Amino acid sequence: MPIATVNPTTEETLRTFEPYDSDEIERRVALAAKAFSKWRRTSYAERAEPMRRLADILDAEADDVGAVMTTEMGKTLASAKAEVHKCALGCRYYAEHAQSLLADEPAETTAASSYATYQPLGPVLAVMPWNFPLWQVMRFAAPAVMAGNVGLLKHASNVPQTALYVEDAFRRAGFPVGVFQTLLADSSAVAGLIDDDRIKAVTLTGSEGAGKAVGAEAGHAIKKSVLELGGSDPFIVMPSADIGRAVEIGIKARVQNNGQSCIAAKRYILHEAIADEYESRFTEGMAKLAVGDPMDAGTDVGPLATRAGREDIASLVQDAVTKGAQVLTGGTPVGDRGWFYAPTVLTGVDESMRIYYEEAFGPVACTWRVADIGEAIALANDSPFGLGSNVWTNDLSEQQQFVDEIEAGMVFVNWMVTSYPELPFGGVKRSGYGRELSGHGIREFTVIKTVWID
Repeated sequence: MPIATVNPTTEETLRTFEPYDSDEIERRVALAAKAFSKWRRTSYAERAEPMRRLADILDAEADDVGAVMTTEMGKTLASAKAEVHKCALGCRYYAEHAQSLLADEPAETTAASSYATYQPLGPVLAVMPWNFPLWQVMRFAAPAVMAGNVGLLKHASNVPQTALYVEDAFRRAGFPVGVFQTLLADSSAVAGLIDDDRIKAVTLTGSEGAGKAVGAEAGHAIKKSVLELGGSDPFIVMPSADIGRAVEIGIKARVQNNGQSCIAAKRYILHEAIADEYESRFTEGMAKLAVGDPMDAGTDVGPLATRAGREDIASLVQDAVTKGAQVLTGGTPVGDRGWFYAPTVLTGVDESMRIYYEEAFGPVACTWRVADIGEAIALANDSPFGLGSNVWTNDLSEQQQFVDEIEAGMVFVNWMVTSYPELPFGGVKRSGYGRELSGHGIREFTVIKTVWID
């Protein structure tokens, strides 16, 4: 894939970029290693000062940056602006809390003093996706840099302007040269970067296939890796739930980011006592969503980011329909120009269909009916993924059973899965390993060093 901005609303190629050659990549890796030798010795206060300035820059430039993001990958302008402000929030959180999150941990031993201390690893390579082109980067960069590491970003090839903006924003915030750099590089360069001794760890958010490749390369190089991969999150609704609220949030949870989110709800598991009502109201709501220009304030769902993405989602739906699934609404591309796909609800999905086990990365929901909580949990867990989960019930015993038994890294009760700086983010099974955000995330790229003083 060329490194280019291709507007998914118009299919027009707006800008193209030449990938960095091997000499430029080497120069930047060397610069990162040199910057780390000094940055690691700075105090938390010295790191926090430019991090807070970075937050201010993001807030001030949210309108312009949001427009770039919308142009590059098609999210609605309102959601793009909100993403920029969320990044500013994350920067401020780690500027404020990094020191306490990485404080020495005393141990009770026979030594006069013994404790665990957290120290930075070094240059960290981040391989990031296009769907949240700023937040995915900043939720890695803010904690990693505040921990004393430096970052090298290999971003998705269809969001190069956003990638370059991040580097420029770090520079203007006052971070030393080399603390954060963007690598405009082909995917073929990733393996060599991971194998480079100067790069100490790698983090990837992306597809299962990309995770396998990066994880294998990191394992071969014996380096730390964090993988945040796909998801097929269940959205379970039980009889005691507030059905109106569950429908409202259920629609939002499915079509957020035009349906292109690893934590979007995708599998709607409905107790038979409320299934007719929920399915009817949910389908009606999905059908009413406005599909169109993401720059328009009245648009609910913009285009998919790439032609290949729309082809993938159309293929999943067609496979399901051919094998007997019923389309309650949608099920087709929209318009003659741009990569739009109608918000879709399928029912009658079974194990013979690809969409039963594969991630639907677009505005397509599937519904099932179950007789009880045990059946709901069994169906929710019948997936190779285990990222997030949404459960709707006001029964306290049911809430606890869902928390205990659902195989996922996150369980959100009476709300939709989302990410907060204060909470760890990550999954199990084929959704990856390691955690981002919170204290767990900032410690991922540190050396946990044991100290014993007799």
